Amino acid sequence: MRRFLYLRDPLFLTGCIAYVINRWLVKPHVHTGFFHSYFNDLWLIPCALPPILWLHRRLGLRPHDTAPQISEIISHLIFWSLLFEWIGPKFVPHTIGDPLDVVAYTAGAAVAGLWWQRNFWLKLCPRLELQSRRQTVLTQK
Repeated sequence: MRRFLYLRDPLFLTGCIAYVINRWLVKPHVHTGFFHSYFNDLWLIPCALPPILWLHRRLGLRPHDTAPQISEIISHLIFWSLLFEWIGPKFVPHTIGDPLDVVAYTAGAAVAGLWWQRNFWLKLCPRLELQSRRQTVLTQK
């Protein structure tokens, strides 16, 4: 089993770059729609979970360095959804909960789960695993 890269995970790094581009280059010029309201929400799990799991590992709360398990992804998704969309708006003035934010969090979590557990999915689909191995061999040449 491959060791999880935490802050060097490609999905984490991609998400952080996408967040920065959207936050400082796209959002100032686009005032409505997906990129203004939901794009950054897609990146909640891919960008927030790796540093949290790294901290859990350093504190001894996580006994392994494998990719995030489905249970870890779902539990953090539920926690952050409740915190940001239900609890937060009750205590932070001028904020509101948006159920579509939770849909975006969930979509991002689903993609992250597929990415982080890709070895499992490749084993279920031998044809995909063979294609993946061919690509690896080709990129190593």
